[in-house]
This record gives sequence, C-alpha cells and structure tokens, in this order.
Amino acid sequence: MEQQWTIRLAAPQDAAALLDIYTPYITDTAVTFEYDVPTAEEFAARVREISAWYPYLVCERAGEIAGYAYAHRLRERAAYDWAAELSVYLARGAQGKGLGAALYRCLIELLGLQHLRSLYGCVTLPNEKSERLHRKLGFVDAGIWRASGWKAGAWHDVGWFEKRLGGAGAPEPTIAFPLLDEKKIQECLQRYTEMLNMEE
Repeated sequence: MEQQWTIRLAAPQDAAALLDIYTPYITDTAVTFEYDVPTAEEFAARVREISAWYPYLVCERAGEIAGYAYAHRLRERAAYDWAAELSVYLARGAQGKGLGAALYRCLIELLGLQHLRSLYGCVTLPNEKSERLHRKLGFVDAGIWRASGWKAGAWHDVGWFEKRLGGAGAPEPTIAFPLLDEKKIQECLQRYTEMLNMEE
C-alpha cells in the first residue's frame, strides 16, 4: 500500500529539502524574483524567522517533502498587521496532485485563527496554474504591476490576488502563530491531510 501524504509544520532542519524544491524556481524561472540561491543555513534562518509569527507548512510522503507553503508579512506599517502574503512551492513531478490547494487551504484556515483579515497572492504572469489555484480558493484579482520585475533578460508583469477573511468591522488583535492553541493547529493539519489523501 502506498504511503499517504502528511501536512505538518516545517522545521529549520527541513531547510535543505525545501531549498532543493525552491532552487529550480530561482535558476530556471521568473516565478520568484530572487536571483541568488541561498545557502541551507540562510534558508533555515528564514524558516525560523517566518515561523515565529506565521504558519510554515510542508507536505511529505514517506519522509520526502514534495511541497511547502507559508505566509509572511505584507508590509511593515502597523495598519498592515492583519494582512499577509502567501507562497507555495511544489517539487517537480508533484504538481497536479492537489498538494498546492491542500497546503493553501490549511494555511488560510490557520491564518484565520490568527485573526488575519486580508490575504494576498503575488504571481508572475502568465502562470495559468497559479492563477487558477488562487481563483479556485476564493481569491479575486486585485491588479497587475506592469513590467515590475527584470529577470532572465525580460520584464515581467506581476498579478495580485486578494482574499478577505471576516467582516468589515474592527478586527481582533492578531496572535503570533506559536501562541495558538496547539490542539487547533493539529486538528487543522490533520483535517487537510485527510482531505488530501481522500482526493488522491
């Protein structure tokens, strides 16, 4: 019987595996505007820094990580405390299995527990799969930054997608991810793990 998928929290010791997934996006695509491949130590520091406030998730099977997703602060001013940008990366050969959607859905639910209100996806255009994923999960088009990034000898447009959580009233204070109820976190991870395995 084939091993099942597991969605869990990332740890700094996952950095090398995550970097293996991320590196081709840097070297071979304009999906990320990053130019230089970070070291595993630098990537581990990123995981630690992001996890201090936001969820950082991985999806694995038989101990092999096939994708990851995380949220990070949108901008620095205090009024943006309730906004975050989401990112998801999948290993080659792991696309089309529902991993990205499961990771994103789990991430969105956890961010809701933190009382976030505005979630954003930033997509280098064209990227039909990513655009379709965002729209499928309830994100709406929020505009295009024309020719905003130069990579691989060309200018690239960036599309923004937005999803609102909660109502229009005053928000509750945000909660750092490590301070959330551990039981609620694990229930969320388990729920989307089960959904992913049922869909396969």
